[in-house]
Amino acid sequence: MSSDTRFLALRLEGPMQSWGVDSQYNRRNTGLMPTKSAIAGMCCAALGLSRGCMAEQEFLSDFKRVKMTAIAIPGMNKWGKEIPVRRLQDYHTVQNTRTAEGKTKDCHITHRQYLMDAAFGVVLEGDAAFLKKIEDALADPEWGLWLGRKTCIPTAPILAGLKETESDALRLLIGENHPDFFTRQMEMQNFEEGRDSLPDTPVSFAPDRRLFSPRRVMTIQQSEKI
Repeated sequence: MSSDTRFLALRLEGPMQSWGVDSQYNRRNTGLMPTKSAIAGMCCAALGLSRGCMAEQEFLSDFKRVKMTAIAIPGMNKWGKEIPVRRLQDYHTVQNTRTAEGKTKDCHITHRQYLMDAAFGVVLEGDAAFLKKIEDALADPEWGLWLGRKTCIPTAPILAGLKETESDALRLLIGENHPDFFTRQMEMQNFEEGRDSLPDTPVSFAPDRRLFSPRRVMTIQQSEKI
């Protein structure tokens, strides 16, 4: 590992979260893990980068080289039992939308999914100076930060800290627990190492040319605690 590599830990907690991977238009589903595109968008918001601007393009080009690991962190109730994560589907209407023909539609109906009572940790591995820039922005963001959508407000500070080692970054999120006790999704460097491909690496967030490239990942289910 290069001496210029650092690990940025993020904490994603809130009553509602939504991580879209392959959903658009009428049905907006949510994945079970945070997407890299959502994390990149959060960082862009913290930095105050407008959609489609040159600074955003440069940032996303650098962010593509960042390796991301997401960890599902179960919540516990007052009796020490794990709180199950559930999906909620919202019947949602939008007024005055524009159709493909360029006309205005009075009311457009969509179905939008959310995760309820979920919590995640995210570790970003990358260049020290680049991650330091993100850390500073998240500590004092220019714009609001959301857990996938503007309706999903975090209930805890997103920034957990920047560390020199992955183990120290993980400790900020899961304490002294072993990572094997948590379901986690890791970004792989090549196709052979992964098991799934997700179209969630952002190339552009510009409204008229949103573009994403695939990311190879492997999801490991949690082991039983001894």
